[in-house]
Amino acid sequence: MNYDDLTTLGIAFGLGLLVGLQRQKSKSVMAGVRTFTLISMLGVMAGFLSREYDNPFILPLLGLCVAAMLMMANYIKVKKLDQADVGQTTEIAALLMFAIGAYLVMGSQLVGVFVGATMAVLLYVKEKLHDFIDRLSTKDLSAIMTLTGISLIVLPILPDRTFGPLDVINPRNIWLMVTLIVGISVAGYFIYKLVGKKVGIIFNGILGGLISSTATTVSYARKTKDQKSISKMAVFIITTASMVSMIRVLIEVAVIVPEKLGALFLPILAEIIVVAVLSVALFYSVNKEGSDEQMPEPENPAQFKSAIIFGLLYGFILLLVAFTKRQFGDNALYLVSIISGLTDVDAITLSLSQMMKADRLETDLGWRLILLATISNLVFKGVMAIVIGAKEMAKWVIIVFGIALISGLLILWLWPDTWHL
Repeated sequence: MNYDDLTTLGIAFGLGLLVGLQRQKSKSVMAGVRTFTLISMLGVMAGFLSREYDNPFILPLLGLCVAAMLMMANYIKVKKLDQADVGQTTEIAALLMFAIGAYLVMGSQLVGVFVGATMAVLLYVKEKLHDFIDRLSTKDLSAIMTLTGISLIVLPILPDRTFGPLDVINPRNIWLMVTLIVGISVAGYFIYKLVGKKVGIIFNGILGGLISSTATTVSYARKTKDQKSISKMAVFIITTASMVSMIRVLIEVAVIVPEKLGALFLPILAEIIVVAVLSVALFYSVNKEGSDEQMPEPENPAQFKSAIIFGLLYGFILLLVAFTKRQFGDNALYLVSIISGLTDVDAITLSLSQMMKADRLETDLGWRLILLATISNLVFKGVMAIVIGAKEMAKWVIIVFGIALISGLLILWLWPDTWHL
């Protein structure tokens, strides 16, 4: 007895049951739990027969039979019902279920399970998905289309090789980093669209860090000019956004150079914990006063112009890091990190991660440079908040960001080389 085949039948039965339950719950008159289960098992049997008799025609023939039965059922439905539902969701789902059953036998079971589960989720969230689409504005569609163009059109056509005298400029690699950063920002933007404007001050800080911690700093600092009473709350949101931006840095490092994450993780995490503790302390202080502030409407995070600028900045920093290391040695990279961190911590983080991935930079120096760029960016946002915001805000910014700055410098200075995962 082939127990692998029994396992395949069991998987097909479970997937058919899952999708069929959803279709029956949605009151589909075309097919329900029994029909979908039978179709998925028919797909498996078609795969078994094709494999057993080494006949490539059995599978497509049975697939055409399923399609013909669905067409006939639709024809009868249209004839018998005055206002028949002419949607094709159930029919497409049934054909896909047959294909999944067959692929469980002829291809990868992991892919089959993934596609089946994804289909069940898509069918289940139909109403919420439609409501979300109805709420999309022109700006939202622009963000989706721009991200699609960046990731699926521009990225594949770029050459995957290095150019230039320092052999560090890879167009596809640079644009992949652009896609990563824009994707994170767009994800934060659409989370904002889903949860709405009034999501509480904690989510304001989290979403601000996902979309743009610098933009969040400017927005809330300006608000304190007119509403001085929210100064402490604004500092909390800015601090939380800065903490999330540090977590973004850690995620970027994990994506680019996962094999060296153990040597980079702990010191950066230590600084994140310090800023998180400061955020918690501010939250309890603000919570006593009460606040119901709305998060300002963010700009479209997927503007093509912004993507081009980030790509150019990232490429320039790659060249600058490579040039500085070759001409002036490792110590000069500290100055590059400080200056680069002022403008964009993502670009310098990705550049240094790529250098470490190519073994052009030691990990012990790499995490120090990344943390220094993060601290530099934190100081830059603190100065902006003091300059733009109300005077009442300056005291809290100096205290909170001062502690974060000192702790970061102490980590750079005192962190033992042996403390890593």
